[in-house]
Amino acid sequence: MQNSVLEKPKMPKVLKEIRTTGSTYFNLSPAELIEQSLERNEGKLTSTGALMADTGKFTGRSPKDRFIVLDEKTEKSVWWGDINIPFDSKKFDQLAEKMKYFLSQKDLFIRDVYAGADPNHRLKIRVYNTLAWHNLFCHNMFIRPEKDELKSFEPDFTIICAPEFQADPALDGTRNSNFAILNLSKRMILIGGTAYAGEMKKGIFSVLNFLLPHEKGILSMHCSANIGKSGDTAIFFGLSGTGKTTLSADPNRNLIGDDEHGWTDSGIFNFEGGCYAKVIDLSREKEPEIWDAIRFGAIVENTRFMPGSREVDYANKSVTENTRTAYPIHHISNAKIPSLGGIPKNIFFLTADAFGVIPPISKLNKSQAMYHFISGYTAKVAGTEMGVTEPKLTFSACFGAAFLPLHPATYASLFGEKMEKQEVNVWLINTGWTGGPYGIGSRMKLSYTRAMISAALEDKLEQVSFEKHPIFGFQMPKTCEGVPSEILNPRNTWKNPEDYDLQAKDLAESFVKNFEQFKDYATPDIMEGAPILG
Repeated sequence: MQNSVLEKPKMPKVLKEIRTTGSTYFNLSPAELIEQSLERNEGKLTSTGALMADTGKFTGRSPKDRFIVLDEKTEKSVWWGDINIPFDSKKFDQLAEKMKYFLSQKDLFIRDVYAGADPNHRLKIRVYNTLAWHNLFCHNMFIRPEKDELKSFEPDFTIICAPEFQADPALDGTRNSNFAILNLSKRMILIGGTAYAGEMKKGIFSVLNFLLPHEKGILSMHCSANIGKSGDTAIFFGLSGTGKTTLSADPNRNLIGDDEHGWTDSGIFNFEGGCYAKVIDLSREKEPEIWDAIRFGAIVENTRFMPGSREVDYANKSVTENTRTAYPIHHISNAKIPSLGGIPKNIFFLTADAFGVIPPISKLNKSQAMYHFISGYTAKVAGTEMGVTEPKLTFSACFGAAFLPLHPATYASLFGEKMEKQEVNVWLINTGWTGGPYGIGSRMKLSYTRAMISAALEDKLEQVSFEKHPIFGFQMPKTCEGVPSEILNPRNTWKNPEDYDLQAKDLAESFVKNFEQFKDYATPDIMEGAPILG
């Protein structure tokens, strides 16, 4: 196949010496990439025209094999530890040279894309892939430049992704043969030994989580966002299983984005140009927007067909429960394009509290919002994760600890500043259990949760009376349209209120214990949001 007619991009300085004996393909169209993928046996077409591909050994990210180069730029700014693992800069250079030699004998798919819908704060990225379907993934997930913009495209950051390349841990300084390494000084990401496409997406998210707050004072967020007909923007934070995707997908509002956003002084913007959604047990009835988006140009990962057909069996978990789809955001009928919104009016922290303690809806003040933002609480129950047989507390700082190069207090302080300056309402929503813990109580009805979120969005809670939670301190509305008043204070839903008090105290103690790791960095303003014990 001939190279694309689009102008060949200039090589980044680090890679100028790359010479390949294979073919090079620049900014191919989705149809061309799908054709290449099929010719190379990288995937198969499904009945809807989507491309089905497998990620091989790794069906998810490998957090322990993700590193950040330790140098003058990062030594004192990065939050080093189990999440941000340091990597030697000389070893990085050595590995880059080895990958360069490896690529010199491979066909290369090269793509220029943006990260960031706001032209004032976007990152220009050049991606080098050895797999055609990976290049299609980048076309779908990042923002696609116009043809004229490609002629003078000069990248700010480079991704090299070669799943076939295996590192030698003894020589290269990696933990295993697979790796994802961020070099924030040389503005490069090296990925090898894994074909999980999400490593590219989350690698750039981590980069933006460093650059935007550290260099521009812009808050980067792991959240979904939508906008109403009157222009009011809402943000939804929440870990897996809390309902973030479901609750932000509102037919009466336009979707700005489903995963990564930045918050400036003038509003919010999506980092991405697509969606990367889980599809396990997907059905048209449960998620019609996602179902209809999986058409020609979209990708489904690690799924299987119904026997004797090309129809995807979304209930099939034989490869992994982390089956996914990647599609451009314009595949969603009510997507907001460009993916920009004004200053958020309402922010929702979603938690699936399996202990029946957190109210179904409560309003947080600035200190409480910062404290709960850093905490990032939810609970997992049996069936949500392998090995989980009883309710399990989960805390993930800023609802995305795995992607935060800076200390969580940095993001929380920025969050508090913007919340106060721009007069934003912050709500804590419990999509978990009421009337008792998991196994005794019952799951909060989705219809009630939707009614509470709608009431907040439509300012219907402005005139109602609130009462203060005795331990956590946040304000609970006494009434809410479309919701039985007796469930609004969780203590009233328990058969024995004294049992609720004991459970609430236990949960509060878990919050305090978890927060010990942040205490030395947290401001007094943040600490005022902590639960009250004793």
